[in-house]
Amino acid sequence: MARPSKYTIALATKICERLMVGQSLRSICAQKEMPYQATVYRWLTQSESFRDQYTRAREVQADTLADEVLDIADDSTQDMQVDEQGNERVRHEAVQRSKLRVDARKWLAGQLAPKKYGDRIQQNISGANDGPIEQKITIVDEAQVKATVAHLEESY
Repeated sequence: MARPSKYTIALATKICERLMVGQSLRSICAQKEMPYQATVYRWLTQSESFRDQYTRAREVQADTLADEVLDIADDSTQDMQVDEQGNERVRHEAVQRSKLRVDARKWLAGQLAPKKYGDRIQQNISGANDGPIEQKITIVDEAQVKATVAHLEESY
């Protein structure tokens, strides 16, 4: 069976629903009943309604990823193991894998919804006595700049 390449509302909705529950576009398009990724990207350039639906699906996907972060962080079922002597030992590989899964989801959520989940950068700027900051603007004559550049070129 050939992969679908014709845009339909039903297929676009299926793709967006899968995105909303956290699947990647790559994994969705790897399925035989789904179009190739390039086809979906073409649809995005051709259909404004699909582009809007896709954008909303990606926003919901960011929320899904944020929820998954909590689930992964709270799940400690694989963190410990009991050895042959009955001693509990930390499974460092499982702990590191959970950390990687959390970090990947945090990063992707921040990329999909930067205002909501991205790193916040705050700048505090103050002047003398917390008054207004003075800015000095110099207006330069274009002919003067050309003359200075020509003079500098002659010096070399």
